[in-house]
This record gives sequence, C-alpha cells and structure tokens, in this order.
Amino acid sequence: MHEMIDRFTSYLRIEKGLSFNTLQAYGNDLLKFQGYLEQRGISPLDASPEQMSAYVVHLSRKLGKRSVARNISAIRTFFRFLVTEGVIEANPARFLETPKLPRKLPDILSVDETSTLLEKPDSSTPLGLRDRALLELLYATGLRVSELLNLKPFHLHLEGGFLRTMGKGSKERAVPIGEKAIEAVKVYLAHGRASLAGRKGSPYLFLNSRGTGLSRQGFWKIIKRYGVAAGIRKDISPHKMRHSFASHLLEGGADLRSVQIMLGHADISTTQIYTHVARKHLSEVHKKHHPRS
Repeated sequence: MHEMIDRFTSYLRIEKGLSFNTLQAYGNDLLKFQGYLEQRGISPLDASPEQMSAYVVHLSRKLGKRSVARNISAIRTFFRFLVTEGVIEANPARFLETPKLPRKLPDILSVDETSTLLEKPDSSTPLGLRDRALLELLYATGLRVSELLNLKPFHLHLEGGFLRTMGKGSKERAVPIGEKAIEAVKVYLAHGRASLAGRKGSPYLFLNSRGTGLSRQGFWKIIKRYGVAAGIRKDISPHKMRHSFASHLLEGGADLRSVQIMLGHADISTTQIYTHVARKHLSEVHKKHHPRS
C-alpha cells in the first residue's frame, strides 16, 4: 500500500502538477485511511463501499467538514488511479459523497489596515528593506505564499511593471506590479539583498538572515509580528493579504475576469467569492453615506 501511495503521489505531481502541500495532505490522509482499515483486519485494496462509508462516519466525528471533504477527495482519486493502473477492477469509493460545505467569506484587512501594516518595516536595515519589499509585493500581486517565496530575481521585469510566476498545475502567468512595490523591490535589491546573501549565492529573491531562501514559517512569523506592531487585532496571514488584494481590486471597480487571471484561478467560480465581500463593502458604504439608509 505504501508503494502504491508513493506511485499515486508521483502521478499527481507529474501528470496533474499538484503542489507539494496538496500531495503531502493526500499522502497523510491515505496513510490514516490505511491504518484505520488495517486495525480492523481489512486490506485497503479489498475495502468495500460500506467499509469506506464507515470510515467517513468515523472521520466526521473527529474532523470538520472541509477536512472530511479533502479526505474523501484523496480516497476517491486514489482508487480511481488504482483502477486506471489495473490494480483493481472497480472503484469502491465512487459512491462516497462529499459533505456540503458552507460558503465561507474570506476575512480581509481594510485598506487603512493594509497601509498601516506596509509602513511598519524599518527601512534602515537590510531585513527591514526585505520585509518592506516582501509585504509590498505580496499586496501588489496577490501571489500565493509559495509563489512569492519561490521568486528569483530573473522572474522580475520591473521596468515593464510585471513579474512571472509558476502557479498551481505548473501554469506560468504574468502579474502586474504597482509603482510602490516596484520601488520597494528596487531598494531591497540595491541595498538589502546583497548584505543578506553574503557568500551563499542563494538564487531566491527573498533571503533570511543566514543568506538562504526565506521559509513559509519564517514569513508567517514576520507578517504576524508586523500585524501586532500595526495594532491590527485580526489574525493576519499571507493568505489573508491575498484575499485583501482581490477584494480591494473588486471594491475599486476591477472586473472579475482580470482578478481571476491575476490570482491564477483556473475556475472563475473560485474568484466569485470575492464579489460577495465587495458587495458587503458597498452595502456598508451605502448605509453609512446614503441620506435615506
């Protein structure tokens, strides 16, 4: 079973271009599924639809709906792969039903909160210059954190006002950059990055104090620290900045299709959730300023 899971995740990585985090989550979900069945003396390859349904009930007692839905997706996709590979004849997971998920509106920062956050880094130090460029570029582009941290200097086309990034499914896209972010990145490249790089010669744009590429955990700590410094009580994360980028664009009148392209969403329905946030904002503006609201 372990070997089949490794083959499955390799297939997803090569053929489907799924991210490392998704592959890791799917692999962990399948190992837990295997453990549950083997504790009951059942080989996963011999599991019946009824036994799989029992596992979903077991998960539902411990996990939220989104986690259960991801587990079901992993199991269904895995057994579909086994059928394709000729390991089994029929997919016993095909009847598993995904729980209906509530449509959760993304929590965002206001424009004022975002501006306060971006002003917090100390531009007199190399780390402060890095952090200013990091936050400005994140808010200017709405990149996923993995896309942002995997950037290398040659991905930047600052004179043209855009950058190139590799998104989900190994799809490259060009994303425009605003003037303030361009200026922050230029200053970082001129006066900050070389000091951090030392002799390491790391290819990544954003470096830590040891001269190697900044990690997701490192960036998470950075943005949390500046959130506290800015007096923002909301829980701040890199992904919340991505949500804010999209919502602020729509509030400012950007069309949905353009925001979809900038975010790298394959399906416009994924982007449409931000229209609900924009409508909520417009409703609040109307109530506050219309004389008969």
